Amino acid sequence: MTKPLILASSSPYRREVLQKLQLPFECISPAIDETPLSTESPEQTALRLAENKARKVAENRSNALIIGCDQVATVDGLQIGKPGNHENAVKQLTLLSGKEVIFHSALCVYDSSKQYMQSTIVPYFVKFKPLNPQQIETYLRLEQPYDCAGSAKSEGMGIALLEYMRGDDPNALIGLPVIALVNMLQQCGVDVFSVPRA
Repeated sequence: MTKPLILASSSPYRREVLQKLQLPFECISPAIDETPLSTESPEQTALRLAENKARKVAENRSNALIIGCDQVATVDGLQIGKPGNHENAVKQLTLLSGKEVIFHSALCVYDSSKQYMQSTIVPYFVKFKPLNPQQIETYLRLEQPYDCAGSAKSEGMGIALLEYMRGDDPNALIGLPVIALVNMLQQCGVDVFSVPRA
């Protein structure tokens, strides 16, 4: 790989997903305003923020392939974010009980040397089982998923809260659609099977 690969994210979950490809990369946290605009759809918000994160990192890295990601979750058209604390997580899981959540995962790859941007949205659908207060309380005490949109870690015990998960790439639920990423890297001349490993 002739250009460094940069993940424009501070998310440990996205870092872990990207490590599956066994490519050398570094993480740089982009400091951007992530406030949704009132005129945007959830998909537009996610896409704009993913692209802005990549462009922000590109300000200091002029010859790199930069991966930008963002995710907006919705239920019944309402955007749901990261709960941040126990009380908010209880409210969120109570709201999501028995309902389908759509995770709109935006991905972009930005070649900063050519100012060439590829971007896409990969949706993922998750339906929660009907949950009672004791189940919610027990789950939150055990896993404390306060930094996860939807207040559940599907890669952990949160899977027990779910009725189904549907989509083209299960990694999209974690916020980094790897199938689309591999295709975008290919467009930039990077074959993940041809990259020298240490």
